[in-house]
Amino acid sequence: QVQLVESGGGLEQAGGSLRLSCAASGRTFSSFAMAWFRQAPGKEREFVAAIKWSGYRTYYTDSVKGRFTISRDNAKYTVNLQMNSLKPEDTAVYYCAAGEAPTVLAGTATYWGQGTQVTVSS
Repeated sequence: QVQLVESGGGLEQAGGSLRLSCAASGRTFSSFAMAWFRQAPGKEREFVAAIKWSGYRTYYTDSVKGRFTISRDNAKYTVNLQMNSLKPEDTAVYYCAAGEAPTVLAGTATYWGQGTQVTVSS
């Protein structure tokens, strides 16, 4: 079992930055791929970024490439999402997720956090 708790969401102006953090518990954390997904009002949940257990392979959806950076610290059981150059279209509830790499990269996950709201004003 892995429990995930997100923090760091909030309100930011367009062009600004936010850093999301996800605290994980569970002995299998370091073996899982970790990811961030988001869901905007009236839209389906979408994949944002993922990082494999080693931390050396990262993946991003096209709309956030060059602006968002995912990182993880297996010793501290945390995964972070640094979001720069924020746009109003980044407004969504952001979810931390964990699972085997093929599952996560296919767009879903085994474990989910409760989500944190990110709102970007124009």
